[in-house]
Amino acid sequence: MAGKWVLAVMAAAMILGVAMADMSEETKVKTVKGKKVCTRGWECTQWSIYCCNNTISDFFQAYQFEDLFAKRNAPEAHAIGFWDYQSFITAAAIYQPLGFGTTGGKLMGQKELAAFLGHVGSKTSCGYGVATGGPFAWGLCYNKEMSPSQSYCDDSYKYTYPCSPGADYYGRGALPIYWNFNYGATGQALKADLLNHPEYIEQNATLAFQAAIWRWMTPMKKGQPSAHQIFVGSWKPTKNDTLSKRVPGFGTTMNVLYGDLVCGNGEVDDMNNIISHYLHYLDLMGVGREEAGPHELLSCAEQKAFNPSYTEDASS
Repeated sequence: MAGKWVLAVMAAAMILGVAMADMSEETKVKTVKGKKVCTRGWECTQWSIYCCNNTISDFFQAYQFEDLFAKRNAPEAHAIGFWDYQSFITAAAIYQPLGFGTTGGKLMGQKELAAFLGHVGSKTSCGYGVATGGPFAWGLCYNKEMSPSQSYCDDSYKYTYPCSPGADYYGRGALPIYWNFNYGATGQALKADLLNHPEYIEQNATLAFQAAIWRWMTPMKKGQPSAHQIFVGSWKPTKNDTLSKRVPGFGTTMNVLYGDLVCGNGEVDDMNNIISHYLHYLDLMGVGREEAGPHELLSCAEQKAFNPSYTEDASS
């Protein structure tokens, strides 16, 4: 009898758990100024048009995160135990009401997630050559630059983002942050004192993912689009953009994130590695790389940089 009672309690708990999970994802709808806005569970708590769509955990679950980053906790990795699915979803929840992974339908959400994580995977990978599991299984191997060549302190920003004594601003995070001015701007946006404590990024996976998503969602200069706007098609190129061969698509996200470190240099390995991660992740997510579009949308080989490095330091 005791055994049956335990089983009954467990069954009831499971039913209650399912009911609570369903309730937490319940979509609430209202109309504001003629537009439908929604909230949808803990991932989408702000009233937003984007919260009327699926949230990321609807189409991207923990096992898929494990598939994409299969070797991140291998003995050879350098950030074992740091990166995890829950940290990513917690960070993403801040930006889903703003359209991150929730713009358009399910397919666009999946494609944006693969694109963003394609950048992350390529920038944090230690899978080179014939690495076990293939070169694309090693994303999130790092959470910081292992052998910094300098402290990345730019004194020309001493009045806005002064370097903190003893702090080093080498690359950290999911989309690595470099230089005091980038730590300062990111910290202001995230309400974290990254200028005085850049090490927070390598100590907190949620904060590291949050910084990367903020970078993806935020235009870095007035009059320029964010990587998110470029990818989901809400950016409309100007005549100058067209002359510079910048078009909506994955290729131009590399341009706005990395400039001429990656783009405008022909079919270089750095660019093709990022593209390959994106395509591989589309396959693993069950979308299929054919949804990525033609190579001219994937590439930035012939694009002129938004911010040429001879006029401004690249941020990553």
